[in-house]
Amino acid sequence: MNMKTKAIYEEGILKPLGKLDLNEGVEVEIELEERKVFGGKRNILRYAGILKDLNEDEKKIFEEAVKRRSLFGRTLKL
Repeated sequence: MNMKTKAIYEEGILKPLGKLDLNEGVEVEIELEERKVFGGKRNILRYAGILKDLNEDEKKIFEEAVKRRSLFGRTLKL
């Protein structure tokens, strides 16, 4: 059986973020891939480069979306 799930490493223990469909005592092999986060959220700075090529209409739409807080969950000052 193969499955993939996200986990967090806390206090020396790898804790799955979802339910695992495993029987007690089953032995598994774990392959780890580190996910980069910034402040507990995905690092939006890696996407910043795409913003430099926006045309004027796209910039306006982006700025309006930021003002509505729909992208970031809080008001940002531009």
